Amino acid sequence: MNIIEELIIIMGISLDIFAVMECQGSLVAKIEKKHLALMSAVLVVGQVLAIGIGNFLSVLLGRHQSSDYEIFLEEVLAVAIFLCMGIRLLLKAWRNECIIEHREEKFNMREFVQLYIRNCMFTLLIGIAFGFLGCGMLSIMLMVVIMTVAGTILGMYTGYHLGYEHKVKAYLGGGILLIAAGIDVIVRYVVKGI
Repeated sequence: MNIIEELIIIMGISLDIFAVMECQGSLVAKIEKKHLALMSAVLVVGQVLAIGIGNFLSVLLGRHQSSDYEIFLEEVLAVAIFLCMGIRLLLKAWRNECIIEHREEKFNMREFVQLYIRNCMFTLLIGIAFGFLGCGMLSIMLMVVIMTVAGTILGMYTGYHLGYEHKVKAYLGGGILLIAAGIDVIVRYVVKGI
């Protein structure tokens, strides 16, 4: 994969972070910079660990690959991961779960971390897909850090100033980007392997 394709995938998962942070921003009475920095750090560490562990697992799974069929199977699994993650975000947009907006004086970091750990499982799958496609992890990690910090800050301030109404657009955008990435992998890798 080239850097543009990798960026599209990372933007897709970062829009999920944006939507979650937008909902968080709609609830806080005041955005405290130290809490925002702490949330960004937690999100960055979680994303980087999930992508890295996913990549490591893909290396373990593909350690004994010796045939073109096994390489083809890994590419098909990468497509399935991208398409499923995209559909997941589209379903989240379609469900459009309501949030009762009420100002909270203190941010609940424990609840936030528990919510984010569940979302890291999906990032782990994206890391596995990157590993199956043989992507360079250094550039991916750098893009993950930048996009996660940007998604965190922009999502928090968007929610704080505008409410959580834009989360549907973020989920739609993320879903479309991940589905486009899956189609791109089909065209570039899987069809070529047939």
